[in-house]
This record gives sequence, C-alpha cells and structure tokens, in this order.
Amino acid sequence: MEIPYTISTRPDTGLWNAKVGIWLFLASEVMLFGGLFSAYIFLRLDALPGEWPHGLLNVPVGAMNTAILIISSVTVVLAWAALKMRRYRAYWWYMLVTILCGIIFLVVKLTYEWPQKFEHYGAKLKPEALAKYEKYLGNERRTEKGLEPRVEITGHLENHEALADPNIKEFEIGLDPVYVEPNNPANDRPHFFYVPPTDHVAKIDKEDVERNTSFGPWHNQYFATYFTITGLHGLHVLGGVLVFTYMWLPVSKKVYQRNPEHLANRVEVSGLFWHFVDLIWIFVFPLFYLL
Repeated sequence: MEIPYTISTRPDTGLWNAKVGIWLFLASEVMLFGGLFSAYIFLRLDALPGEWPHGLLNVPVGAMNTAILIISSVTVVLAWAALKMRRYRAYWWYMLVTILCGIIFLVVKLTYEWPQKFEHYGAKLKPEALAKYEKYLGNERRTEKGLEPRVEITGHLENHEALADPNIKEFEIGLDPVYVEPNNPANDRPHFFYVPPTDHVAKIDKEDVERNTSFGPWHNQYFATYFTITGLHGLHVLGGVLVFTYMWLPVSKKVYQRNPEHLANRVEVSGLFWHFVDLIWIFVFPLFYLL
C-alpha cells in the first residue's frame, strides 16, 4: 500500500506529510533548547560578582566551527537544488561536503575543545584569602575601574598528586596569562585569539582554596550548562550526519531512480533540521564564547 502525500501536497495544509512532521518536530526542539538557554541566562544573571567565568573558551576554534556549520548549511541547499535539477552527481558531491563539515565539527569538539577543559583547572579562593593572592588577581585596580573581582585562579595543575595527598599542602598551578600581568588593562577582557599557557607557576595553599577542580560540568554552573547544551547540540549534529550519510550512500540512488522528487523531499526535510542545528550553534557561540 502506498503512503499518500509523500510527494504530492495535502489538500488541508498545502504541504506533504514529512514537511508537516518536521515543522512540528522543530517546534518541540525550540521548546527544548529555549528552556536550556533560558536556564543559562537566569543562572548568569543570578551569579555573584566574579563567579561567572569569562574568556575560558577558545574563540578562534569556536569561530571556525561556526563557519564550518554555515558552509554545511549552504552545501545542503545546493544538494537539494541539484536534485531538483536532476543532477545526481552534483548532489552526491554537495552532500559529501555537508557530511564532512559535520564530522569536522564533531572531531574538533570531541578531540580538541572538550579534552582541554578536563586538563584545565580552576582554584576558587576563599573570600578571606583573596587579599593574600592580590598579586595574581589585581582586584584593587579592577574595583577602581568598576570591574568584577577575580575569585578564581585558573591554569594547568602541575602537581596532580596534591588532589589526593593530604600531606601536600600546596597546589602548583601553571598560570593563565591574565594572572601573570593582572594589572595590564589588556587582560580586563577575554582574549579573542588563543594565548598559550605561561611558564609561571603559582603556589597556592590548600587551606586558602574553596574548590580546585578541572573545567568539567562539575566545576560550576557555567560549565554545567556549557556541557549540557553543547553535548545535546553535538548529538543533533551526529544525528544529522547519520541521516545525510544514509541519503548519500548508493542505496539512495535507487530512490532517485524510482522517483527523484521523493529523494529531493527527503533532503529538504533533513536540510530543515540541519538549518535548525546550525541556528542553535549561532546562539551558542556568542553566549558562551564571546560574552
């Protein structure tokens, strides 16, 4: 039995079945990500001064991933247009580029960006110990300029054994550049370009540290929302790549040979999902990387 309205439009909506379905699905996705973004915004607005980190993500890498997703949105439209013009070979190449862009995005996220967070540590100081480490924080000048104080010293933990050994009384942290020159006005705002770790090591007494953990989702509310939203977004990218791969494999050519319009409709529906995924990242990038 043939399923109706897979190619022809429904008389009640003017759309074919799959297009109605994808718009209903995307409406539910808007509610899902809308709730997560709202939670992020309220958590940020309610954060105490100095508690919300800035400049801890690699902006050039995030910008590169943004460009990759935008390119993939263009190529999936070109793939659909190629099918409409009955140019299957061109469709095949455009779809391949779309798939490769999605894979590159995931590889960068899973093998470069996320692992860096688990290698980076933040030592949140107790309020009474902030003055002791003023040479790393530069809070006197920041207060005079109306900037939020720094309450955390971040960098690479040099003595990991200190986390489990109570006999070691200090954390040795390879400092991020902002703590080497805390009174340099250039360090008041996050660096746009990546700045490599320094060779300066700060020794911080354990008794002065409220919490010293890597930048995993357990570190603070910022990284909890970062990993939740980017992880869920990554699953959507993976889902899109799998669907595109299925429609790129030779099995799709049988559908094309039987009815080219049917394959074109499938690509259009999956392309709408892909555009939504790209749009979500366009919100993620400025919220987490730039602000």
